[in-house]
Amino acid sequence: MESRILQLISALRASGVRVSLAESAEAFSAVDIMGIQDREEFRLSLRATLIKDLKDLPVFDKLFPLFFGSGNPPPMMGGNPSDDMTPEEAQQLADALRQFTQNLRQRMERLMNGEQLSRAELEALGQMVGLNQVDDLRYQNWMAQRMMRALAFPEVREAMKELMEELQRMGMSRDRVEQMRNMIQGNMDGMREQIEQFAGERIAENMSRKEPGERMDNLMNRPFNALSDADKQMLQHEVKRLAAMLRTRIALRQKRAKSGQLDPKATIRTNLKYHGVPMEIKHKDRVRKPKIVVICDISTSMRFCSELMLSFLYALQGQVRKTHAFAFIDHLESISEDFSGSNADEAIASVLWRMPSGHYNTDLGWSLNDFQNEYMDTLNGGTTLIIVGDGRNNYYDPRLDIFSTMTRRAARTIWLNPEPPTMWHGDSDMPKYAPLCSNVLKVSNLRELAEAVDALMAG
Repeated sequence: MESRILQLISALRASGVRVSLAESAEAFSAVDIMGIQDREEFRLSLRATLIKDLKDLPVFDKLFPLFFGSGNPPPMMGGNPSDDMTPEEAQQLADALRQFTQNLRQRMERLMNGEQLSRAELEALGQMVGLNQVDDLRYQNWMAQRMMRALAFPEVREAMKELMEELQRMGMSRDRVEQMRNMIQGNMDGMREQIEQFAGERIAENMSRKEPGERMDNLMNRPFNALSDADKQMLQHEVKRLAAMLRTRIALRQKRAKSGQLDPKATIRTNLKYHGVPMEIKHKDRVRKPKIVVICDISTSMRFCSELMLSFLYALQGQVRKTHAFAFIDHLESISEDFSGSNADEAIASVLWRMPSGHYNTDLGWSLNDFQNEYMDTLNGGTTLIIVGDGRNNYYDPRLDIFSTMTRRAARTIWLNPEPPTMWHGDSDMPKYAPLCSNVLKVSNLRELAEAVDALMAG
């Protein structure tokens, strides 16, 4: 119990609530006097000793149940709709489920059975979506939505709707179908509440472990979509420092690798003045600065990731032979000319101003068609093709024929995607694009993006 109280105090401080050592000691004294048997008295004793300003009460009221529970029973699932079915109805349900894929069917059956997620499953989901790096309760609902998306929740919901329609067509009574629908909806609500509760608990624990000097390190590991505007401004300054470090490292790496294998022809030519005696040995230049073609998705979901990637490439122009840069949302635009200036901030701002974010649909397939019509000659055997995007194409034609041609023309194709493979479902075309790439790298935060850029430049 003492450790949980200390975690609560640390989380309060991380949220901007001033809690002195004296107030912490008062809290422990109050708990010793009041005890912990009565949950409400325990809560009030902590609130009275730790909170001195009315504006901080909502923060305490938000954090307390995340460390000590809400006082209510855990979210319950609605039950199993097949418990009181007739044999005929059970057979209809089994027949209707066969139309779905095995993976989707398993998720649907588990939801219908009212099975809660285990702690291990919640931990794995949290790890997958980057929950362990989030230390701000404003992102509780957003992280819960990402966890549900990783479980293919939207697809399961749509499949359940199709299942109900199919059961009605097969002759199941309207009352039975409505009963099933209500019970399944109850199960889905229970699972969503379980996920939201876990997300809040984990974020609160992360806040309690945060040290004052760890802010930048935490931001480096925080998913791009979980960043506030203030966080983004801090990372925009940090990317310049990282780019300078990478530029020095890459230049040193290229300098050390200048001497490649022996070049017999150059050695013979050079030593003709010595009557063929090999006094000066010549080597082939093993290092060739890469030529890059980069295509960035700057739609709302990918905008900040692509912005940082362009900032890296701008800063590393001295280590690249040539960069052809393109940006797209629903069409492709060349932005190479923006890289000719001397100010990185102005260059990136110019790109984003010309292609403002909005609620129109991303269409990579159409953008690839634009590339084929106008820019295919930028690709050759010495080119590294880089795609920065999540591969979500809103169910438009992904134009795999064009992308396949592009990858064959380039020396290698690297795809930078903030989403892990476990989230490649729904409108994601990554399962189709990935086999055509040389490599797919996950870049969900600035640290992963910087490591990916370093690996790209290393060849």
